[in-house]
Parts: sequence; C-alpha cells; structure tokens
Amino acid sequence: MSFQAYLDAVETKTGLTPRQLVELAREKGFDETTKATPILEWLKSDYDLGRGHGMAMVHVITKGAKIDAKHVDSGGSHADAGDTLWLEGKDSNPNGA
Repeated sequence: MSFQAYLDAVETKTGLTPRQLVELAREKGFDETTKATPILEWLKSDYDLGRGHGMAMVHVITKGAKIDAKHVDSGGSHADAGDTLWLEGKDSNPNGA
C-alpha cells in the first residue's frame, strides 16, 4: 500500500482529511519534536487507528507532506508516484492517488 493510500484510508476511517488531523494534532500540542507513541495513542483512542495508519499520520504530523525520494516510483510496497503527499482530501486529489 502506498503512503498516499494509507492517508486516504485514514480519511475513510475517520471522516477527516489528513490536513484536518494535522491541525487537530497541533491543537493538542503535537509537533515535529513529538515522539510517535503519544500521537499513536491519541489516534487509537480518539479514532481507533491501528499502527500502520497511525504511523502514516505520525509522519505528516512530525515531518510534513514530503517523503523520501527513495519511495518515489520505487516499485516497493510503499511506493508513491511523487515525493509530496496530498493532505487535502482524497476526493480532491488532482493526481487521483
């Protein structure tokens, strides 16, 4: 499953876009210095997200929408078409993710 597919699934499960979840995380005080565990605990408690989907959100909460170029068109299990993830909602993604 691509990184973008994980984020799209998070939206389906929560009803919130990744961008909205990032904003909620900021309101809770989570930022680039926050370790994964408290973010994962919050996502599990409030949205029943498992570790894989939670870790995708940890990335965008702590590192932003850019992903390492090694994942772009790599053919690997988490390969994505580009190095920037779409956080504004799966239905508005111009790339059709």
